[in-house]
Amino acid sequence: MLLPFFQWCETLWLGQAVIGSSWLFPVIEAVHLLALSVLGGAVFIVDLRLLGLGLTNHSVTELWRDARPWMIAAIVGLIATGVPLFLSEPIKLYYSDSFWLKMTVLPIALVFAFTIRARATAESVRNTARRQALVGALSIALWVTVAAAGRWIGFS
Repeated sequence: MLLPFFQWCETLWLGQAVIGSSWLFPVIEAVHLLALSVLGGAVFIVDLRLLGLGLTNHSVTELWRDARPWMIAAIVGLIATGVPLFLSEPIKLYYSDSFWLKMTVLPIALVFAFTIRARATAESVRNTARRQALVGALSIALWVTVAAAGRWIGFS
């Protein structure tokens, strides 16, 4: 059902420019991975604190407040680099189970991060250590799934 859309995406100039350049894909991929690293740091610093495994001298609320702008900037960077990477090989991605797993889990992880996880870090909400640990563990599981599926796209 989506194949015609993916076929149309293959004809767009941006994807053709990426394919036609010997250096553009690796540069975009490197920036994409850099943004992923920033996202991972912003996510894991808060999630590990939710699990009680680090920075216990800082409140979860404080860590989330400080990490959130980095997380948002990383997401913007990932989208800005992910689109040209996608446009450079849409038909391959259409047939990639890893791509579909990533695209399915990514919006779930984003919604989870900015709703449930954000609520679990709020001072005004009464949180138990068990609830915070569960939220941290689920967040890590979602983001690791997104990253692993993204990484696996290159092998499929």
